[in-house]
Amino acid sequence: MTTRLFFQALGKFFLGVLLLAALLFLPAGTLRYWNGWLLMIILFVPMFGAGIVMMVKNPALLRKRLNAKEREAEQKTVIAWSGVLFLAAFLSAGLSFRFGWLLLPRWVSWAAAALFLAAYGMYAEVLRENAYLSRTIEVQEGQKVIDTGLYGVVRHPMYAATLLLFLAMPLVLGSLISFVILLGYIPLIRKRMANEEAVLAAGLPGYEDYRKRVRYKVIPRVW
Repeated sequence: MTTRLFFQALGKFFLGVLLLAALLFLPAGTLRYWNGWLLMIILFVPMFGAGIVMMVKNPALLRKRLNAKEREAEQKTVIAWSGVLFLAAFLSAGLSFRFGWLLLPRWVSWAAAALFLAAYGMYAEVLRENAYLSRTIEVQEGQKVIDTGLYGVVRHPMYAATLLLFLAMPLVLGSLISFVILLGYIPLIRKRMANEEAVLAAGLPGYEDYRKRVRYKVIPRVW
């Protein structure tokens, strides 16, 4: 653990908290947007805990997770469009609460919160299984194919967890409009996985054989 890494992680964490709060509560026009507080709690409390664990046990993995500079041009496009989707989704959620646009029942938000936390647990398990995970598409020095645990079920369990997390968010916020907007993340994640598989097949020994053994990408027998 280094002091620089600690403050880098802490800075990004609090920047994320402030940015999301602004995107939710400013358009909502009030701090009484309870769905917004629910999302903030289930998103940032586990994130802070996971960051502490990685800082202590695996700072190299934390450093890789903080590196968000994509080298692949195609992935830069995916990241940019993902950012647009999230801005639109969060802003529309706050506005929906403010003006009463197509709000979902309270029980939907609580059920989505439970799904979100379950997906967070899945995400943590993926991080535990695969020490090579980073936020960018690349083949790392000494990297090996991981084919055990969740990776023996689908080839991209991280994206499976991410998809659940992202689609649960607008439901937690109680916004049907926001949910429809974030459905646009599905074609983006398909594009990202296709590019990632091309990079891994070209540079990671054994990945082609792994693709033949594990047929499904994110959902067994479906996708």
